[in-house]
Amino acid sequence: MKPITKIAFVINKRKIGAESLANALIAKAEKRAIESITTKEFPLPQGILSNAQCCVVIGGDGTLLSVVEEAVRHELPVIGINLGKLGFMSTFSAQDAEAEFDTLLSGNYQIAKRSIIKCVTAEKKMFFALNDVVIKNHSSRLVQLEVFTTKEPVNEYFCDGLVFSTPTGSTAYNMSAGGPIIHPTAKVLAMTPICPHTLSNRSVIFDHEEILNVKLHADDHDVVLNIDGRSNSEKKEDFPLQVSISDKSFLLMLQKDYSHFKLMRSKLHWTGDSNG
Repeated sequence: MKPITKIAFVINKRKIGAESLANALIAKAEKRAIESITTKEFPLPQGILSNAQCCVVIGGDGTLLSVVEEAVRHELPVIGINLGKLGFMSTFSAQDAEAEFDTLLSGNYQIAKRSIIKCVTAEKKMFFALNDVVIKNHSSRLVQLEVFTTKEPVNEYFCDGLVFSTPTGSTAYNMSAGGPIIHPTAKVLAMTPICPHTLSNRSVIFDHEEILNVKLHADDHDVVLNIDGRSNSEKKEDFPLQVSISDKSFLLMLQKDYSHFKLMRSKLHWTGDSNG
C-alpha cells in the first residue's frame, strides 16, 4: 500500500490518555514530515477530512461511529484506536498503535471494505450507518411494524423495536437482541426483532441487494429512529422507511496480520481451543 503523507486525528478528549497518545503519534508523523490536522470537536468540523489520506480515531467504537458519514463521503480509510471497553472496530490498542504506527505510515497495512446501511425516510432524508438502524418505541409499549421486500411482505411485528444490522454491526445491538454474529465480509443485511411478542419471531438474513420498506402502524406515535446509536428522528412522518445496503463502503485500516476470529475470541471471551 502507499505510504501515508497527511493524517487527520479525531480525538475523544473525554477518554483518559487520548490526548497524550495523540501527541505521541503526531510526533512520530512529524519525524517523517507527514502533515497532521487534529480535532476534538463533535460533530466533526466541516471539511476536516477532505484533504487527508487517512483518519486516526482515538477513543473507541462510539468515537469511530461519529466519523462514519464524513469518512464515507471522502472515501477515507480510518484507523480506530480503542481506549474504551470492547473495540470491535477500533482494533488497535494504545500500545499496538504506538508500536506499529511507523509501520502503518510506511504503507504496511490492509484496507477492509465494510458494508454500510442506507436509510431513507418518507421525507427523503438519508442516513448512513456502519453498525445499525434501530426503530424503537419511546415508551414501554409495544410498537407495530410491517416489513416488506420489493416483491412481498415479510412479516408484521409486535415488539419493542427492530434492529437492521450490517455484518460489522452484528456484534452490537443485534447480538444483544439475540441476533447472529456475521462475518464482516458477508454480503447480507440482518433484521432482528427486539423482545417480540411472538416467540417464533427470529432474525431474518437478507441478501445485500434487497431493499426493505418498513411501515409504522397508524396508532403508534412515539417511535424513535436511531442511526448507529444516535437519535435522528422521533417523527411519525418519517415512515415508511427504506432500508438497504449502500453501494458505498466504509474503509477500515487494519494490521497486515489482522484476524477477525482472533478478535472475536478475545472480545467475547470464547474459551474453545482454536488450535484443535
